Amino acid sequence: MAPPRKRKRVSADEESDSDDERENALPTVRSSDEPPPKKTKWINRQRVLVFASRGITFLQRHFMEDLRRLLPHSKPEAKKEKKESLIAINEICEMKNCNKCMYFEGKKKQDLYLWMSNVSQGPSMKFLVENINTMKELKLTGNCLKGSRALLAFNEEFNSAPQYCLMKEMLTQVFGTPHHHPKSQPFIDHVFTFCIVDKRIWVRNYQICEEDGSLIEIGPRFVLNPIKILEGSLWGQTLWENPDYVSPNIRRRMLKIAKSGRYMDKLMQKKSLEKRRPAVSYPVDKSMDVFSS
Repeated sequence: MAPPRKRKRVSADEESDSDDERENALPTVRSSDEPPPKKTKWINRQRVLVFASRGITFLQRHFMEDLRRLLPHSKPEAKKEKKESLIAINEICEMKNCNKCMYFEGKKKQDLYLWMSNVSQGPSMKFLVENINTMKELKLTGNCLKGSRALLAFNEEFNSAPQYCLMKEMLTQVFGTPHHHPKSQPFIDHVFTFCIVDKRIWVRNYQICEEDGSLIEIGPRFVLNPIKILEGSLWGQTLWENPDYVSPNIRRRMLKIAKSGRYMDKLMQKKSLEKRRPAVSYPVDKSMDVFSS
């Protein structure tokens, strides 16, 4: 008969290490439906869907691509047919797992409208995009690293009225890059500025060159002319409407009327000149008609 084995004495440190290994050990059986562990650092889950309708020009398309590059938390989507209703955009955002939307709607190959919407509960805003300049302009010599986070600067006019406060919150959530976003970089090297001048929102993008605060414009640059604010996401009751807004069609028609008025003035001046002008431009002797019979 074999002698009994001598048990090895285990110290308290070794016992604690073995307990930690048991706790951290992977389970023997794991369900495939169990969701993977989520990162706790990325708390702000803002995702913006940036896409456009069919019929936009090449300048408007490049402008949209520039905005998409500057927003690391944005997602692309194919062009939308104009026949489809705007409410279908909410379903597209849900499929793409996005809670914000920037939809560019082109009309008549010259007008560009921007819809900003909070997909979950609203509100939504409609703007007319004016004075578009892309990042490839020769005057815009600045540059920033892809995926970097941006500072957002607003002037004091945004606190003057409730509709501007609502626009400020919407712009903050759309253009602000979430902290610890997987596609973003952990540094800040450019600034988005939003200024209300002449009842329009002027948007500029500047590069932070040095620590003293010197700036160089990057682009794109554009102006947002607010039209209205809806209660829901791309539908619902109108909360606010711009009384000073004039549609581009009316503006073009007024210019045509002004040009036609100038043309009619020229015709009237020509007729009045012909009436005042004498029939014969040289003096005539009355005795010359004596023998004409």
